[in-house]
Amino acid sequence: MGMPNAYKVANEMINDKMRESDRYDDFMKIKDADVVIVSGCYDHIQNVFKAADMKYGLTPPVGLDKVQINPEQTIFINCPGKITNLGIRKISHFVNEGGFLFTTDWALTNVIEKAFPGYIKYNNKPTRDEVVKVEIVGNDPFLSTLIENRDNPLWWLEGSSYPIEVINHDNVEILVKSSEIRNKYGQSPVFVTFPYGKGKVYHMISHFYLQRSEVRDSRGVKSGSFYASEKLKMNSAKKNKYASMVDSDTNVAEVESAYTSTAIINKILFDKKKSWFKRNG
Repeated sequence: MGMPNAYKVANEMINDKMRESDRYDDFMKIKDADVVIVSGCYDHIQNVFKAADMKYGLTPPVGLDKVQINPEQTIFINCPGKITNLGIRKISHFVNEGGFLFTTDWALTNVIEKAFPGYIKYNNKPTRDEVVKVEIVGNDPFLSTLIENRDNPLWWLEGSSYPIEVINHDNVEILVKSSEIRNKYGQSPVFVTFPYGKGKVYHMISHFYLQRSEVRDSRGVKSGSFYASEKLKMNSAKKNKYASMVDSDTNVAEVESAYTSTAIINKILFDKKKSWFKRNG
């Protein structure tokens, strides 16, 4: 089943990885996060939530005009993010009051540049359809637990994805970057974040629900269960679980890419939960 199976495997791997850490109890608290997903014709973030068996509400872009949103929520906007002017104003107010927002690709111009001008922008150099190597920047405690230095994550750039140019270098933090994107399109950011009022904005190049990956070496073509054996402290029960869970046509490259994107969703929800506890004690 390729990528659909890869996301299922990646979610189970993240659950097992957190069980091995001292963050598992905190991690489980994000499972009941209040999430609203704005649908899009190009990206399908809700499929990642389905694979993770996590709750969410789904609304079309125009639905933001009428739906009740509050700063305790996290909103994910799928590409292209064509929401109304009223929706733009609501999103800006939502984040300013403490809400968390995540957007992908063309929402950079359709949402971010309109609602939060002066932070990041599209550099007007659209990408080709290709897969690039990415790397984690800095030492984010949650991402570092899940994604290690030895990992080799790849990211799919769909044709005409929008490279991210940072304008406000003092406030925008780059969490994931790619030297391959920089060399080809002039900018390295893949996943960025910045504070706005009491809340936070996250944006990512290309689409969050990856529909393909790419095999670059002999490791990448191996069964996805091999990646589980690399990442986890394996015993016979885990070996049997992943041997039966991984489809015969699901490889390491696919599971590793799915694992990276699933880890990022969990990072955002984990940050939101920490923010809530900080404000409410």
